[in-house]
Amino acid sequence: MIEQTCFVTLMYIELLVPHAQSLKDKRQQVRGLKERIRSRFNASVAEVGYLDKWQRCVLAVCLVGNDKRLLLANTTKIRALCEEAADLSILNIEQEWL
Repeated sequence: MIEQTCFVTLMYIELLVPHAQSLKDKRQQVRGLKERIRSRFNASVAEVGYLDKWQRCVLAVCLVGNDKRLLLANTTKIRALCEEAADLSILNIEQEWL
């Protein structure tokens, strides 16, 4: 059997969507960020918290790879991408390794 190394990191990103006036507005603004994360980092992204709140959101972002340094670099870039989002504010980011 071939020995393989696998690293998994999970990020929880809590966001404020201050200009959303409805769930549709919130989902439209959050959808763009989710798609950018998915396409740039080949990550799994799901909205997992505050599903019924207009102006709050929690995204779960999961990255899997065999190079921990690359995953660390990508999580740093994901944080920067979230900070650059014009219509969203970061309330909290947590990261754990599985």
